[in-house]
Amino acid sequence: MKFTPVSGSSALIGAVLALVSSTSNAADLAAAEARARGHIAAESARTMHDAQHSYAARDVIIDDDGTEHVRFDRQYKGLRVIGGDLVVHSHADGRFKGNSQTLAKSLRLSTQHKIKASEARAAAVAAHGGEAQKVSEKVIYARGDSPVLAWEVRVNKAQADGTPSELHVIVDAASGAVLESWDDIHTAAANGTGTGYFSGNVALTTDLVSGTYYLRDPSRGNTYTTNMSNGTTGNGTVFTDADNVWANGLLSNTATIGVDAQYGTAVTWDYYKNVHGRNGIANNGVGAYNRVHYSSGYNNAYWSDTCFCMTYGDGDGTTFNPFDSLDVAGHEMTHGVTSRTANLTYSGQSGGLNEATSDIFGTMVEYYAANANDAPDYKIGEKLYKSGTGALRYMYSPNLDGSSADCYYSTIANLDVHYSSGVANHFFFLLAEGTAGAGMPTSKTCITGNKLKATGTASLTGIGRSPAAKIWYRALTVYMTSSTTFKGARTATLKAATDLYGTGSTQYNAVAAAWSAVLVN
Repeated sequence: MKFTPVSGSSALIGAVLALVSSTSNAADLAAAEARARGHIAAESARTMHDAQHSYAARDVIIDDDGTEHVRFDRQYKGLRVIGGDLVVHSHADGRFKGNSQTLAKSLRLSTQHKIKASEARAAAVAAHGGEAQKVSEKVIYARGDSPVLAWEVRVNKAQADGTPSELHVIVDAASGAVLESWDDIHTAAANGTGTGYFSGNVALTTDLVSGTYYLRDPSRGNTYTTNMSNGTTGNGTVFTDADNVWANGLLSNTATIGVDAQYGTAVTWDYYKNVHGRNGIANNGVGAYNRVHYSSGYNNAYWSDTCFCMTYGDGDGTTFNPFDSLDVAGHEMTHGVTSRTANLTYSGQSGGLNEATSDIFGTMVEYYAANANDAPDYKIGEKLYKSGTGALRYMYSPNLDGSSADCYYSTIANLDVHYSSGVANHFFFLLAEGTAGAGMPTSKTCITGNKLKATGTASLTGIGRSPAAKIWYRALTVYMTSSTTFKGARTATLKAATDLYGTGSTQYNAVAAAWSAVLVN
């Protein structure tokens, strides 16, 4: 996502905020932004602000009681600060209520580089392969303990299973060392065996144009579904139909998978709108779109911010069926929600939280749909396997997949983000359902010193899915920032529980207990 610098004669003066809110008008949003900018300057010791900093507002949330939460991206001496984003919390009456940020130290560094951009691109390609884009951006990298001047290099390549990769590679501008990388392609990380499943008979809203029906939904931001016909480039062709009766549930009919994808998009849209008041993935009323029948024998699905779309493979037909089950659709679109709110960097602990957020809301979408053909559960992608057993991930006991972590430990950031996500997935299950919820599988708590597998027998009582999901959504959209860690997520969810239910409430205490149960204290 490109960063647009704020123009003006002062570091704290910017253009009127061009964001859309379903509950606030443009004047309210602009006033909230202006107040927040004033607080950034007035509370400079807390916000790490000085005259070298400037800000671009990315999102505004205004609560019913007048509390305002304005999210900013930061620049230092005209350079984008990765890990410098902050959220200012204040009230319409002018009171400053605090701020959320990752940046822990004031920025005091030169912007003169020793390593050229061309050298940084060479270092990125040497480390990761692929082809570097010709233009690289000089940035301040502040996700680590000590901020440094760096180059952000974009590298395009293909992963081993055919998934396209859009890497952000951070190269130290003084030493040429590769500091970190993450991918703009967020996948469902398919592995294992099982059975495919489709949504069955569902209602669809389509678009009639000159006597032809298009698989496009005008009531949900014109979200639509295209047929890639096993290609890997371009946007595909929108599915059409003569009588508005689509497909027959058989894989031999190419529109069958299109129906599943379109249905998944519609249910996810409805879940976010009706449960959280969010008007589309970007909260601007614009629908994302689906590309199905991507590549040949492709065992995966992914979200891309570049196209603002979901892409689904057909599976290999032996181990896997197509990859557009309902929870996978909700998972992929949630990556888009995350990128437009906390924007959790897809690396380290923040990457694990990014993946967990998609698993959490993919599961909540499944429960919201209550589709008899796909009974909701806390398994991710269980309908993808032809064998009828297994799942990609198990939120109630993440280590059942053999790789995910049930519990937090000091070096968990070294795990792949799909596996470190287990900590937050496990937390969410314990928060919502407890250790032995009615009709739920038993979930164990963690014991200090045990890294991956939970073995404790302590008893927790869940608060229910709806309160748990509302707490996570508010934490994501109001308190988390791009480099939030698991411990930071504990703080964010406790703040969210306080906002929604009060300090010391049953819900607040349950959040604290569930995090402690996965060793995040």
